[in-house]
Amino acid sequence: MQRPAQMATSQRGLASMIVACSAAAGAALLLGALALWAHYGTAVFFEMLASGIAACF
Repeated sequence: MQRPAQMATSQRGLASMIVACSAAAGAALLLGALALWAHYGTAVFFEMLASGIAACF
């Protein structure tokens, strides 16, 4: 059996891994959005976002 201190350390490692993965996913989404904006321009980019959001509802 593990001691309580060891379990807390492993849970802390898991939490930091989740935070790191979430930050990486957020950065990837932001970079993707900036790449689309640079490629298509602002008008087309916002039109694509609006149509995508409208398709969800």
